[in-house]
Amino acid sequence: MTEPSSRSLETARALIPRAATPGTRGEAYAPANIALCKYWGKRDEDLKLPVTGSLSISMGPLGTRMRIEPAETDALVLNNAPQSADGKAATRLFAFLDLFRPPDLRLKVDSHNTIPMAAGLASSASAFAAAVKAMDALFGWNLSNVDKSILARLGSGSACRSVFDGFVEWRRGEEADGMDSIATPLHVDWPEFRVGILTVSEAEKPVGSTEGMRRTMDTSALYQSWPEQVAIDLPAIRAAVHNRDFPTLGRVAERNALAMHATMISAWPPVLYWQPETVQALRRVHALRHAGIEVYATMDAGPNVKLLFTDSDEAAVNKTFPDLVTVRPFDKI
Repeated sequence: MTEPSSRSLETARALIPRAATPGTRGEAYAPANIALCKYWGKRDEDLKLPVTGSLSISMGPLGTRMRIEPAETDALVLNNAPQSADGKAATRLFAFLDLFRPPDLRLKVDSHNTIPMAAGLASSASAFAAAVKAMDALFGWNLSNVDKSILARLGSGSACRSVFDGFVEWRRGEEADGMDSIATPLHVDWPEFRVGILTVSEAEKPVGSTEGMRRTMDTSALYQSWPEQVAIDLPAIRAAVHNRDFPTLGRVAERNALAMHATMISAWPPVLYWQPETVQALRRVHALRHAGIEVYATMDAGPNVKLLFTDSDEAAVNKTFPDLVTVRPFDKI
């Protein structure tokens, strides 16, 4: 079993009330999220503190519902399938839960992902956010959402954004202990906003995100310009959200994603996630825009493409991409 770091334990203990007794069960839901201004690179790997801020949109009904209850032995059930105790999923999750539980407390975790397999959405963000919410319910801590975002970040950086719905900004923070590296919602309701998930490859990506970030930071000559790019893009996207200025939001989000991938490609060895189908999809997006359809693309660390558009262009986008999974982030769950 992976041991939690002493600094992570210190953060958790600073936020969690002492001497809490668990109830019979805790249950919670957290959505996945897609970054519109990307998170790429850690200034502190232990506490998962980012080099820059970022801004995301939640995926509404696509996420993780988790139930946690005391048990005789640790057990993880994922999408109704029992997981091996020494498997990657169980090892990572229970090491995270060790930050919060008494040493002698064993837990059964029943986790269900509504994220389609190979959809290109990282389920770890919603899973760690749901775990923090479920533990808060189990113990009755009544933590603030800001504190939940700090704790979720200890499991996966982008999980801090999955504590909230809608548009969420993750502030970089400046403090060494990470207590000011928090996620906050923008409180903007935009029911016409759409996110389309285009799966172009179901193969496991050859380089994980953590290794990809590390290699990019260590070897890419372009990475030094990444914080400068974010310093331009993040306030532009934030303003576009508040103004509901979709063309600006889409244009800057696409530029930001391509800039992130440029830093990866210039690393050595190159971190190249794109497949031929990725390039074909991007070209179709550009052709649609040339035809007057306001659609933009964004990509995370993988070959799959996410499309950004509004309800007025939904029919045209779906006609061009018939296999698209369209998400309405502001629909009630």
